[in-house]
Amino acid sequence: MTERHSPGRPPLVEAVNRIGDRWTLLIVHSLLTGPQRFGELSGSVDGIAPNVLTKRIRQLESDGLIRSTAYSDRPPRFSYALTDDGRQLAGALALLSTWGSRHAGSRVPSAPHAGQHSRCGTPLETKLWCPTCDQSVDANADDDLIHL
Repeated sequence: MTERHSPGRPPLVEAVNRIGDRWTLLIVHSLLTGPQRFGELSGSVDGIAPNVLTKRIRQLESDGLIRSTAYSDRPPRFSYALTDDGRQLAGALALLSTWGSRHAGSRVPSAPHAGQHSRCGTPLETKLWCPTCDQSVDANADDDLIHL
């Protein structure tokens, strides 16, 4: 993803326009484990229709979030993998997964998930951090955070 955005257009709007639908997020999440062929990807994203998967793959390719590599010429067959920009979404997806698990109630399995510490099972907390200043930023303090 690019760091720049259209003048007057909030960065969150740009992000939502690129990856804001259900299937796109699930495809990216599935590809975090590594490259997959179409059939593997279809099987790992529960409930997606083949035509929707094809459309989302093409959109993700044009957005530069995944790349395809041909593994057969006749018939043409491809393997799909995240680009560096696509892999940068891992943190955001982990945050969404953690949030979702906290709001899923009894539907959450007892096994640890991405939002739990693997040793003790305690839910992890997310902190904002400024790498330039090398310090934590208080999300509730108006003078520390620019709201987008």
